[in-house]
Amino acid sequence: MIVSTPGRICLFGEHQDYLGLPVIAAAISKRVQIKGDFRPDKKVVISLPDISLTIEFELEFPLVYEKERDYFKSVLNVLNRRGHSINRGLELEVRGNIPINSGTSSSSALNVSWLKFLCEMFDLNYSQKEIGELSYEAEVLEFTEPGGMMDQYSTAVGNVIYLASKPEIQIQTYQVPLGTFVLGDSQQAKDTLGILARVKFGTLKGLEKIRLKNQFFDLETCAINDLEPFKDVLTADELELIEANISDRDILLEAKEMFEGKTEWSDDHLGRLLNDHQKNLREHKQISTAKIDRMIAASLEAGALGAKINGSGGGGCMFAYAPQNPEAVVAAIENEGGKAYIIRVDEGTKVEKESLFY
Repeated sequence: MIVSTPGRICLFGEHQDYLGLPVIAAAISKRVQIKGDFRPDKKVVISLPDISLTIEFELEFPLVYEKERDYFKSVLNVLNRRGHSINRGLELEVRGNIPINSGTSSSSALNVSWLKFLCEMFDLNYSQKEIGELSYEAEVLEFTEPGGMMDQYSTAVGNVIYLASKPEIQIQTYQVPLGTFVLGDSQQAKDTLGILARVKFGTLKGLEKIRLKNQFFDLETCAINDLEPFKDVLTADELELIEANISDRDILLEAKEMFEGKTEWSDDHLGRLLNDHQKNLREHKQISTAKIDRMIAASLEAGALGAKINGSGGGGCMFAYAPQNPEAVVAAIENEGGKAYIIRVDEGTKVEKESLFY
C-alpha cells in the first residue's frame, strides 16, 4: 500500500484561525509518502530514511507516549478509542520532499498520510475531511498543543480550501485557475513560540480588555473605526495587532469573493492581495525576518505578482505567485540565500499506484 499527502501554504489568514477567523489555504505539490505492508507479528516498524531514523513498538493498547508529539502512537490511540481493531503489525517506509520545520505542514502531512495508510490497510471508511478531523485530534488535542485546524484539513482535503470554525466547522473547496507558485525556504529555524507570545497572546489580551467594556464586540464583523472607544484601555501594540487582524480578515474576504467567482478572476488582483497581507504580517504583526523580506523583494523584482511569508513566522518559508517565468523567481530567491522550488496546487491525501520516491 502506498499513500501520499501534500504540504500546504496559507494564502490568507496567518494568525487568524485561533481567533475564530477563517483561513484560505492551498495544498502544494510537495508530499509525504508512506509505503508498507503487514507483518506476521504485532510490531510496528517505521523507517524514515530522510532523517536516518527507525521507530519500533508493539501494538499493546493504550500505547504509551515516550516522547513529545509521539504522533505515530497518538494516531493509533485515537483510532483504538473509536473502536477500531488495529491488531496486525506493520512495516513501512516514510519519505517526503516537504521542507521540514519550515511552516509548510510537514508534520500534519505525515499524520494525515499515516491515518490514510491505516484506513486503507484496515478498511476504515473515513472521508478526506474526516481524516483531517482525526489528524487534528491526534496532533493537537491529544497533546494539548496550540494551533488551529488549517494544517490538518488543508493537507487532507487538498486543492484550495476556505476553512471557517465558527459557528461550526465549514470547508469550501475551490477549483480556480491558479498558475505556478515558487516556494522559498529561508533555511532559518522558525521562532514559533516567540512569535505566538507576542502576536497570539497580545491580540487575545487586547480582545479581553475590549470585551470587559463591551461583551458583544465581534472580531468577525467589526470595522477598524469600531476600536476608537477602546483606545484608552489598549496598549499601542495591542491596538496595532487588532487593527492588522481586521485588515487581514477583509483581505481574505476580498480574495474569497474572487475564488467563488463573485468577482472576476485576476492573477494581478491575487498578487496585490498577497502583497497587502504581507505588509500587515511584516510591519504590524512583525512575523517576517530580514532574510525573508529580501527573498520576497527579489521575487517581486524578478516578476512575481505577489509574495508573502508562510506560516507562523520568525523564519521558515515564503512563497511567491509567479504564473509567468517562475524560473527567474527561483534564481532571485536563491541569490538571496534561500532554497526555492516551483510548486503548484495539488490534490489531498490519496492512494498512489507507484512510489513517488526511489
